Amino acid sequence: MKRLVGISFVIVVLDQISKYMIVETLDQCVPGFCESIDMLPFFKLVLLYNEGAAFSMLSDAGGWQRWFLSIISFVVSMFIFFWLMRLKASEQLLGLGLAAILGGAVGNLIDRVFLGHVVDYFLFYYKSFYFPAFNIADAAISIGAALLILDMVITNRTTDVQ
Repeated sequence: MKRLVGISFVIVVLDQISKYMIVETLDQCVPGFCESIDMLPFFKLVLLYNEGAAFSMLSDAGGWQRWFLSIISFVVSMFIFFWLMRLKASEQLLGLGLAAILGGAVGNLIDRVFLGHVVDYFLFYYKSFYFPAFNIADAAISIGAALLILDMVITNRTTDVQ
C-alpha cells in the first residue's frame, strides 16, 4: 500500500510543478485576451484560474465555495487514504484508481487552500468548440474514476462466474 501512496505523491508533485511552470510562463486569460502556447492544432496551453468546482461550477458564488470545496476535498482525501490502507494485495486495480484520485484531489486541494483557486492549463478545442480547461490533477481524477469503473466491471464479472 505504500507503493500506492507513493503514486499519489508523484501525481501531486507533477501537478504542482506543472502548475508552477505554467504560472511562471503565461499570463492569466482574461476576457478578450488569452496568451497561449499552441501544442497541436486542437490543443494549447493556457493559464486559467478556477475558483469553483469541476467545469467552473460555483465559480461565481462569492468566495464561500473556496473553503466549502476545500473541506469536502480534505474529507474525501482522508477517506480515500484510509481506504487505500485497508485494501487487500489482490485489489491492485482498485488501489491504482484510488491512488490516482487521491493524488489529483490533493493536488487541487493545495491550490484551493493556498491560492484560493485551482490552476488549469490544458485546453482542447475543435474550431470554436472548447472542452473546459483542466490540469494533471483533474486528469488523474478522471483516470482514477475510469479505473474504479473498470475494477467494478471486472470484479462483478468474476463474481458472477463463481
